Amino acid sequence: MYLWENTGWPTFTWDESILSPLVAKVSYAQGHLLGKMEALGFDLRNEAQLQTLTEDVIKSSEIEGENLERRQVRSSVARRLGIDVGGTYQVDRHVEGIVEMMLDASGNYSQSLTMERLYSWHAALFPTGRSGMSKIRVAEWRDDSNGPMQVVSGPVGRGKVHFQAMPATGLPQEMAAFLDWVEQSSNLNPLLKAGLAHLWFITIHPFDDGNGRIARALTDMLLARSEKSTQRFYSMSTQIQVERNDYYTNLEWSQKGGLDVTRWLEWFLGCLLSAIEDAQRVLAEILAKAHFWERFSKHPLSERQIKVLNRLLDGFEGKLTTSKWAKLAKCSVDTAHRDIVDLIGRGALQKDPGGGRSTSYSLVY
Repeated sequence: MYLWENTGWPTFTWDESILSPLVAKVSYAQGHLLGKMEALGFDLRNEAQLQTLTEDVIKSSEIEGENLERRQVRSSVARRLGIDVGGTYQVDRHVEGIVEMMLDASGNYSQSLTMERLYSWHAALFPTGRSGMSKIRVAEWRDDSNGPMQVVSGPVGRGKVHFQAMPATGLPQEMAAFLDWVEQSSNLNPLLKAGLAHLWFITIHPFDDGNGRIARALTDMLLARSEKSTQRFYSMSTQIQVERNDYYTNLEWSQKGGLDVTRWLEWFLGCLLSAIEDAQRVLAEILAKAHFWERFSKHPLSERQIKVLNRLLDGFEGKLTTSKWAKLAKCSVDTAHRDIVDLIGRGALQKDPGGGRSTSYSLVY
C-alpha cells in the first residue's frame, strides 16, 4: 500500500514529543543566522545571496542528474538580482528557466501558489517541451497515457519500482486540495508545513517530469514565508544533494508507510538544520573575500588582475597557471606572467609547490 492509498489520506499525523525539540533548535539556528546576516553591509548580503542561490539552482539540478555550468547560473542569478559581477555570459534558455523558477519561488514568496503558477514553473523548466529526447506534457497535469507514473531504478525491463503515484484521473481534485492547504492560515508550525508540503507534492507527482525540482522550489517558498524575507542565505537543495541517498531512502519509506510521517519530518528538519549550519561556511567565505579586497583598496589593481582574482575567489576549478591566466584575461602569456609576478609581490598570490612547466599559483587570504 502506498501512502496515498491509506484511508484518511491526506490527513497526516506525527509525534510532537519527537519533533518539538528539533523544531525549536532549527528555529533558533534560523533566527541566529538571519541576525548575523542583517549585521553585514548591503553588498556583503547581496554577495551571500548570490552565492546561495547559485548553489541552490545547481544542486537542485544535480539531484536529478543534470549538471549546469556554474558561470551561466551565476550570471543569470546576478542579472536578475541586479548585481554586477564584472561581465556576463551567454546563458542557455534552459538555465534561464530554472533560475527564473527558483527566484520566483523565494523572491515572490508572498504570492499565492496557484495552478497557473505551478504551470509557469513547469514551462520554465522545459522550454522546448521535451525532457531529454522525450516529448512531455508541459504546463499540464500528467495523463498517464504511457502507463502509471512510477519512479524506477535499474535496467529497462528489470528495474526496481520505488514508488507509484496516484492515478492521473484524480489529479485535479488532489491538486486543488493541496493548493488550498498551502494557502490556509493555521497554527501549524511553518517549518513543519514546508516539510509536509514537500512530501505531499512528491506523493501526488502531478507532472510528467520536474516534480523533484518543483517540490524543492516549493520548499524554498515556504521557508521564505517562515522568515518573511526574499533573501536566501542557506540552500536546502545543497544539503539534500549531500544527503541524497538518505533523501531518497526516507521518501521511499514514507511512500510505503502509513499516514504517520514523523520519520520524514525528523529527517527533513535535521537536513534543514545542517543547511543552516553550513551557511556559516558561506558567510566565512564572503567575509574572507571582503577582507582580501580590503588589502588592495589603497593600491588598486589592474582590470585584468581584478577579473581573474574574482574568478579565483568565486571558485575556480583546477590549478591556475600562466596560460590559464592569459586565457581568462584575454592577454598574452608574457603579460599574464607580469600580472602574476606583481601579485606575488603584493602578497595576493603564491607559487604552489613544484615548478617547471607545471608551475601553478594560488590565492593568499
